[in-house]
Amino acid sequence: MEKIISQIIQRDQHEKEFHQAVQEVLDTVKPVLDRNPEYRQQAVLQRITEPERVIMFRVPWMDDQGQVHVNRGFRVEMNSAIGPYKGGLRFHPSVTLSIIKFLAFEQVFKNSLTTLHMGGGKGGSDFNPKGRSDAEVMRFCQSFMAELYRHIGPNTDVPAGDIGVGAREIGYLFGMYKKLRNEFTGVLTGKSLAWGGSLIRPEATGYGVVYFAAEMLAHRNETLEGKVCLVSGSGNVAQFTTEKILDLGGSVITLSDSSGYILDEEGIDTEKLQFVMHLKNIRRGRIREYCEKYPNAVYTEVDPDLSYNPLWTHKADCAMPSATENEVNEKDAQNMIAAGVQLVSEGANMPSTPGAVDVFLESKIMYGPGKAANAGS
Repeated sequence: MEKIISQIIQRDQHEKEFHQAVQEVLDTVKPVLDRNPEYRQQAVLQRITEPERVIMFRVPWMDDQGQVHVNRGFRVEMNSAIGPYKGGLRFHPSVTLSIIKFLAFEQVFKNSLTTLHMGGGKGGSDFNPKGRSDAEVMRFCQSFMAELYRHIGPNTDVPAGDIGVGAREIGYLFGMYKKLRNEFTGVLTGKSLAWGGSLIRPEATGYGVVYFAAEMLAHRNETLEGKVCLVSGSGNVAQFTTEKILDLGGSVITLSDSSGYILDEEGIDTEKLQFVMHLKNIRRGRIREYCEKYPNAVYTEVDPDLSYNPLWTHKADCAMPSATENEVNEKDAQNMIAAGVQLVSEGANMPSTPGAVDVFLESKIMYGPGKAANAGS
């Protein structure tokens, strides 16, 4: 194991997110390899940790003032052993090859757990859609697809949405794909119903996180009825996680974005959730605006110098980290336990650091890792 991870680190020295994802899997599967030495002989670990294909390309596009910008585009086709590559596209300034490789690696195991015939892949760009007009986002998406279309297809590679890529972006991407290939086909998931999308696709991940939590609780003869939940993020996954918690009788008191988080001790009810959905999906505003609408809520700005996130210090029964990778560190996990959290169901991909996971396991709370909890099934 140590030899394999050291080879990966030596080969790709700056890909720390990918190293972390691989280390977590290798630590977990060691007993399987000990019982099945033929897996080592066939170099199974080396094969699953090396992408089948990495595609990197430039994405030139023009803003509304006529200025040309150039971003990087990525698609990592990690593994197609059981089916076409399947995984989202992320548009965010933090996107690097390491981020995309880690997400693609995670996706392989998530998809296999669904028992559907899907391989794993992931893609995206360091383009930031925040603050950009619809026309600018459209021009970027068209330029991005002008290269990506060569590498995807309904039986080859089927991208979806992720952070920064919602129904609007998927619509622009699909329109360009359709134009370039002269065919109307199911090459992208997450499309609107008018473009052949699935009825419950937007809800699937968030609902799945809550259903997974409900199943864990059922093993202790408990339900979500009356449970107080901490949810991070305010995008698609966080929104529908909140919606399903409300459906099952629980309450949600936090939501967040990259700037900070809101605490509403009265609970984020259906009306308030509809406001959040309109704020984030239509107006594309910031979560702090929630407190302007509901002044009894409190907004706390992110302090980058703080060693923990105060969102996870509030008294609650359950936590659903649904924002981004490594948002819960060891200190955050300790704060959760001290605040009474007895269940963690991960909505984001690898939201907990290895130290945080160790705290959850040592505390013997109910823990649903993202590979299972957010697979959307």
